Amino acid sequence: MNKHLLRGQLAAFLAEDIGCGDLTSEHIFPPEIVGAARLVARQAGVAAGVETVAAEVFRLQNEAIMCEQCLKDGQEFAPGAALMTARGPICDLLKAERVALNLLQHLCGIARLTRQYARLVAGTRAKIVDTRKTTPGLRMLEKYAVTVGGGYNHRFNLADGVLVKDNHIAACGGITTAVTRLRGRVPHTLKIEVECDTLEQVEECLACGVDSILLDNMTPAMLRQAVDRIGGKALVEASGGVNLETVAAIAATGVDLISVGALTHSAPHCDIGMDWL
Repeated sequence: MNKHLLRGQLAAFLAEDIGCGDLTSEHIFPPEIVGAARLVARQAGVAAGVETVAAEVFRLQNEAIMCEQCLKDGQEFAPGAALMTARGPICDLLKAERVALNLLQHLCGIARLTRQYARLVAGTRAKIVDTRKTTPGLRMLEKYAVTVGGGYNHRFNLADGVLVKDNHIAACGGITTAVTRLRGRVPHTLKIEVECDTLEQVEECLACGVDSILLDNMTPAMLRQAVDRIGGKALVEASGGVNLETVAAIAATGVDLISVGALTHSAPHCDIGMDWL
């Protein structure tokens, strides 16, 4: 993650939550009163953002807060496991608590779900990749959590690669037209990926010599046919209709990538709390 961008985002999250001040904590605890608290898992998960995000939130609130990391990102944990201990002014620990926990629960949930998908395709050539279906403002963090869970990143933003989707095709009149226009305007160093809904579109992509073909909402049987027709002439990505029940069958068709929007837009949060020592 970009640490400079991250610090700015976390500072904005703290400012949003604290507002003009914590009316409760500031009137109960003098600033010199110190204490310690531990971030504890209420359910199993995969650590993501413990040191890089949660600890940074506490340090941004008060650089005097000391964070001792108990788990490294990528480690699996069971209910009752301590992820991190924070020591410092009680008032500042309480001010940072909600932002730190909200982000940590979200990232650990994404990492946990990603690992479930990754395990289901183990032994095949397929890699699990994310999409741009992320929470606005949290894309960098969410895509980081995907990599922690064992997945891979697709485009970070629209400037990160060329992907001709169904609406591009419909608006310009066809795959060949879109690819021809792109080849005349984008740098030769960029690869071109095209989304296909039918086997006929796959054939058109092969005729255009595209670099990557995204097979959208195809059955495993159609995916196998498409993979056979492509025959290694392009990278093959499967998307649409992917869930924990279908991903293994999709991977078995021989595709190279399986993009899963649910990794970032539907991952359940991992229940994590802050307990005082």
